[in-house]
Amino acid sequence: MKTRLLAILLLFVSATALAADAPPAADDPFARNFFAPDFVMKHQKEIGLTERQRDTIKAEIQKVQSKFLDLQFDMQSEMEKLNDLVQSRPVDEARTLAQAETVMRLETDTKKLHLGMLVRIKNMLTESQIQRLAQLREAAAP
Repeated sequence: MKTRLLAILLLFVSATALAADAPPAADDPFARNFFAPDFVMKHQKEIGLTERQRDTIKAEIQKVQSKFLDLQFDMQSEMEKLNDLVQSRPVDEARTLAQAETVMRLETDTKKLHLGMLVRIKNMLTESQIQRLAQLREAAAP
């Protein structure tokens, strides 16, 4: 069961990371406003990314990866605790809800970390680079 929960957790984390790389859904105006770091780097020549911008993106990725790893380990530990609680009989509702809140807070922290990185990357791009990335993403959409 723990292996299954870990697999679900890793799937969630991977899906969150991959979602930023995929073209945003047509009905998601929020996601259309940001660009995944690897998408920016993939098209760095086409958008005229400067060396300073490239270094800033690299530093952002490194900073986020370190924090993300810590959050992943914390989330795994807290998910195991939640799993233990829901397997007990009877299930202690108050403790289970409190533990679920801890897990959800970690999920929120992970999403905030990711969003903050996307915001910082967008803020360092010029308006013409943003427009060009939007065009490139539109052209790549199925």
